[in-house]
Amino acid sequence: MKILNTILILAFLSFSANAQDDSCSNDCKKDLVENYLDNIVKIFVLGSTIDDIDVFLSQLHDDIKYEHEEYGANFTKVSWRDAFARQLEKGFYQERRRMDGRILKIIYGKNHAAVEYTYGIYSEEGKWEKDHVKFALFGFKESKISLVREYW
Repeated sequence: MKILNTILILAFLSFSANAQDDSCSNDCKKDLVENYLDNIVKIFVLGSTIDDIDVFLSQLHDDIKYEHEEYGANFTKVSWRDAFARQLEKGFYQERRRMDGRILKIIYGKNHAAVEYTYGIYSEEGKWEKDHVKFALFGFKESKISLVREYW
């Protein structure tokens, strides 16, 4: 009987720990993705610095995985920073116009969100113009983004 009680207690604690791991509500997930989009565009613009990269990455979980199969990307936080830094040094981030990213649609799942989004540019008149639509799966752990899997 003691063994059964011990097993039940351990099972309860295990389920409780897993339930607490899903502490990021749907609103939390949406806020994290919006923050991700807001900060990543700061890297793409002319004049961005390594500090912009570090600010962007600081919002992500330490165990972040970034994957984009079509481009062969399979990054950890460190290797993603290195990739951004290489692109910055090569002068790839040259966007001169004001831009931002926006969520178009979002579907929530357990610790994940499927997100249709786009980056847009503001015209000289201040009108936001949508670019091509993208899709990504975001994973969440400890109320931070822990996975970005791109499908565009």
